[in-house]
Amino acid sequence: MRITVLMGGTSAERDVSLATGLRVAEALRSRGHQVSTVDTVRGSLSVEEEANLLAAGTVKTAPPSSESLARMGRAALPATVRVLPNPTDTDVAFLALHGGSGEDGTIQAILDLAGIPYTGSGHLGSALAMDKDLSKHLFRAEGVTTADWVMAPREPSPEFLARAVETLGLPVIVKPSKQGSTVGLSVVKEAGALAPAIAEAFRHDDEVMVEAFVAGRELTVGILGDEALPVGEIIPKHEIYDYECKYTAGMAVEVFPADITDAQRETAQEQARRAFQALKLRGYARIDFRMSEAGEMFCLEANTLPGMTATSLIPQAAAAAGIDFPILCERIVELALEAYGKR
Repeated sequence: MRITVLMGGTSAERDVSLATGLRVAEALRSRGHQVSTVDTVRGSLSVEEEANLLAAGTVKTAPPSSESLARMGRAALPATVRVLPNPTDTDVAFLALHGGSGEDGTIQAILDLAGIPYTGSGHLGSALAMDKDLSKHLFRAEGVTTADWVMAPREPSPEFLARAVETLGLPVIVKPSKQGSTVGLSVVKEAGALAPAIAEAFRHDDEVMVEAFVAGRELTVGILGDEALPVGEIIPKHEIYDYECKYTAGMAVEVFPADITDAQRETAQEQARRAFQALKLRGYARIDFRMSEAGEMFCLEANTLPGMTATSLIPQAAAAAGIDFPILCERIVELALEAYGKR
């Protein structure tokens, strides 16, 4: 099969995307597929360029600076359109993009117009999942429990700050509404730190969410087709599962399957399936939860193009279900072609 892996881009998750794309390409080649790789900013990658990126190690302990990403974006022409595969040259596009226009439905809509099958969710589901505010409204409509939240104005008044603390309590989570990998996220424990945290989050997005903090355990459920994969637990070295813990070996312990009761496992998987359906997702996704000390599940978010790096969670969940990484990548491609055939 001819597969084009799209990766890179100019989001804050660029490094993660490159690591995902290179690993996916390697896995699909091991299954005998004809694979080409494309950085949506720089264009097609040669085998030598892939090898150099792999040797250098692409994921650092912090995301690229907004300044470097802005420079990259200005230097690139509307590159995403320019480097898209020709429908006659590829059977399917494997989307290894994270964040930004790669995960928010933009490139999915372009691929739909071009008639190119692609992995993951469609443009609507991708857009809904990227917007955490809309996601939480849809979760609740589908019976998926999620923590209380408010959306912050760019210049919050003292009245807003006081009302947010009174409504949600402390600590709270402050995060960009349309970012991933905890980029721009803060845990606020004191009222005086709320305004600076909101300002920091606005550096990464035009909408910011303030969400009640749920004390407890971090769980995750992968969805592959119609199947909920084994529930995993993440035990980070930091207070939260932040960027460094996600992408630095040894900064988190991931347990698959999680050491939870059968009832808790069934609840998490059912809630994950409902969240998947609520956002009209398809193919595969990862749904993240916090389980409170009382055992209640609170859905945090859905990731429509979850990481596929060496430390990523979906591959670990699949392995716990007896699915090795190359087979997982191939199954994701098959799901994309099945979805395209139903259109």
